[in-house]
Amino acid sequence: MSLAFRQHIEKMTTLTDAEFDEVLSKFSVKKLKKHQFLVQEGSAVLHDYWVVKGLLKAYHTDEDGKIHILQFAMEDWWISDYQSLVYHTPASINIDCIEDSELLVISAEDRELLCNEIKGMANFFRKKSHAGYVALQQRILFLLNKNPQERYNRFLKLNPKLLQRLPKTLLAAYIGVSRETLSRLSHP
Repeated sequence: MSLAFRQHIEKMTTLTDAEFDEVLSKFSVKKLKKHQFLVQEGSAVLHDYWVVKGLLKAYHTDEDGKIHILQFAMEDWWISDYQSLVYHTPASINIDCIEDSELLVISAEDRELLCNEIKGMANFFRKKSHAGYVALQQRILFLLNKNPQERYNRFLKLNPKLLQRLPKTLLAAYIGVSRETLSRLSHP
């Protein structure tokens, strides 16, 4: 696990062994079962999470009970309710496990401490934030400007491994179509 995490960090910055040991000391391991909540709407979010193994979804349920999926997170991805984490507001989304999952967990305070103590980690978290902004912008434009078939095709292109791990109802919710429409899209 620590080797995979170091490789993940070193895609964006370089750390000495001592720096990496300090980084790792600020993380703890959390294991969750399938369907278990990591974050529930209305709760306080104090941590950021890196997925060691498993698959999670971040979503909002509207007044009609319809699920709107913002993000899936699988191995080597980060997930949290960043609005709650940064602004100390109640969570506006739910995050739960699609599969049994193992996560590395860091508190907002420890993340800030690492950024102040280790320049490479400040660079890492800055680049991670920028990548998140870009992904969010692409996701919004993807939903606004593409028809359902284009959204489905793009999802397949960007996430071929994820397709085998996701229930079709969740994929349909992610691309913004009904389960029936997804069935038609996948069998043109």
